[in-house]
Amino acid sequence: MPTTEMINDIPLIDTHSHLDSEQFDGIRATIMEQTQRAGIEKIITIGCSWGSSQKCLYLTSVYSNVYAAVGIHPNYTSDANPDHWDRIVEMTMHPKTVALGETGLDRYWDFCPFELQQDYFDRHIRLSQKTGIPFIVHMRDCEQDILNMLIEAKQRGPLHGVMHSFTGDQATADKCLELGMYISFAGMVTFKKNDQLREVAATIPLNRILLETDSPYLSPHPLRSKRPNQPAFMVHTAECLANIKDLPLTTLAAQTVENTYRLFDRLNT
Repeated sequence: MPTTEMINDIPLIDTHSHLDSEQFDGIRATIMEQTQRAGIEKIITIGCSWGSSQKCLYLTSVYSNVYAAVGIHPNYTSDANPDHWDRIVEMTMHPKTVALGETGLDRYWDFCPFELQQDYFDRHIRLSQKTGIPFIVHMRDCEQDILNMLIEAKQRGPLHGVMHSFTGDQATADKCLELGMYISFAGMVTFKKNDQLREVAATIPLNRILLETDSPYLSPHPLRSKRPNQPAFMVHTAECLANIKDLPLTTLAAQTVENTYRLFDRLNT
């Protein structure tokens, strides 16, 4: 397995990191230094609430290579005040807002009424279709529910989004691709027990794959005991996917960067 020092000449983009997490408070500057040494070109830090999104945008002013996604996570929808959505909409005007989310649905946790989650997921998709800003989908124990809403939304117009930290089955992956979505893999694809997920990853067209850490969560093998996860650790996920695809690491890395710029086109500005 490569060390972070071994890949510093191979640019990568972490499309999903929670840099605003309290787990990074006090060590964030060190984390960003390690990120730079590891060759991570840019990072999209992901909002989960109005306050989280605001902190993500603040971090984009501190670090030139950090960009933000703004939105309300399905498990935080019950905490959203009536005006929070309006503030999210206003945040899309910020020049370093490159995505909406994370949004989606979650039946694993029972934090928020499912109908409320669906309402906010629909808001994010509609805002994406109105503005052209891509949306980031959280999906846990609700694959068919997600597909039903994406299929309905597709009838209104094109979908520009990504299934983040994908752990779904082959049928779900195939349908998401058919709907125009990208598929992003985090550290879970490296876990020894996840042969089925690696089989799914092998079938994803190379031009539709993205990379992420979902840090500070989901540290990849062989660093699963390392906490918190950080963008520099993404090199292990990249190598795993390169092996799955039987490609040189440089080829896999370059293609995922190209895919990232294609989907998140505001990263180019």
